[in-house]
Amino acid sequence: MIIVSACLAGIKCRYDGKDNLVPEIQKMVLEGKALPLCPEELGGLPTPRISCEIRKINGRNSVVSEKGEDLTREFQTGVDKVAKIAQILDCKTAILKSRSPSCGSDQIYDGSFSGKLIPGKGLCASALKEQGVQLFNEENFLKEKHKY
Repeated sequence: MIIVSACLAGIKCRYDGKDNLVPEIQKMVLEGKALPLCPEELGGLPTPRISCEIRKINGRNSVVSEKGEDLTREFQTGVDKVAKIAQILDCKTAILKSRSPSCGSDQIYDGSFSGKLIPGKGLCASALKEQGVQLFNEENFLKEKHKY
């Protein structure tokens, strides 16, 4: 089973209440090849919700809202649930939303809410990578020669 960011399958779960539909990913879900999950919603955050970014606070990654509220606990709760589901399903592949504080697999925003990107992974991407899950994003998964 492949885990995909729910927003990529057309589920309106982004922070702004929209989706990031990728028809090929939605097709995978409809065919039963992929499971759509949103770590932020699984962590109990509402949709829509305030924009969040990762910041280093006291040497650790924290997720902070645009208003300065620390939402790390909620994000981590969702990450733990996704990681457990991936483990139960023996998931080897995930296609995650790029640049997200949860799902970003190679770049994330720098925490200044200025639109600046830096190398890094979101909390969920990091957890899945630690479990040995191969990560892709909506921009690179079609370029790879893997069978989905």
